[in-house]
Amino acid sequence: MTRSAVISSAAIASLASAARGFCRGVLVLLGLMAMAQTMPARAQGSLDARYEATLAGIPVGKGVWRIDIGDDQYAASASGGSSGLLKAFAGGDGTGASQGRVINGQLQPTSYNATTTTSRKSESIRMTLAGGVIKDFAIEPEPPVDADRIPVTEAHRRGVSDPMTGSLLRAAGSGDPLAAESCRATTAIFDGRMRYDLRLDFKRMDTVKAEKGYRGPALVCAIYFSPISGYIADRAAIKYLVAQRDMEVWLVPLAGTRILVPFRLKIPTPLGNAVLEATQFITVATAPRAASKTQ
Repeated sequence: MTRSAVISSAAIASLASAARGFCRGVLVLLGLMAMAQTMPARAQGSLDARYEATLAGIPVGKGVWRIDIGDDQYAASASGGSSGLLKAFAGGDGTGASQGRVINGQLQPTSYNATTTTSRKSESIRMTLAGGVIKDFAIEPEPPVDADRIPVTEAHRRGVSDPMTGSLLRAAGSGDPLAAESCRATTAIFDGRMRYDLRLDFKRMDTVKAEKGYRGPALVCAIYFSPISGYIADRAAIKYLVAQRDMEVWLVPLAGTRILVPFRLKIPTPLGNAVLEATQFITVATAPRAASKTQ
């Protein structure tokens, strides 16, 4: 086999892998954008967004993300699937959702679930949470025990956010939410399998424009990934993400709140940049619910 054939085969295999795992990728990317999970109780708004994923400029998937934040409860959901030429030989789709309550100005997740289906297998993850503690979680079908996987301890399941709830970044204080300081944060994520920390740092300001909906300023933050447990240290993908210093996320405001939501995400790969970007980003502030006059 010629060198060019080897390169082509490797490229096709990598693209196929990217397409098969796109749905999980949507959820993981949302997790990689994850930060703090607090917000003012009075802040209320909704989001209806559509995203497109590309690898080296080639369309590989599409996704939908919806968020609704009310007086005392919230819900977020995402779905996605492979698209374009890759769908013919590497189809995949999936969904994810989180819901919880707003208590004393904080988002408190109570449940999270995600399902991915590819031509090879289907997998479901579910979790229940209380006060930032994972009370119960399961993966179906149950994955085989791997002695090389770093165990997730009880302590690792405390003080964490699920990926969907964690995808909302709160801007502290009362000033401009798109201030550089909003980028400077670290959070702990547990996705049902792996526990990892994410750190953001300010890079620059930019301007973004969706085909439908939001157009305006965006806060660009660098993303740094630190796995804690639930992973195999020798895996090339893990080593690659840990070494990356060029991952970036573009954050824009959720109307009616001090919450910043990912509009665009870029992760360099050996085949070119993997990019998840909103083509539609419709966000609306909702009126606070009137207080009841009766007890």
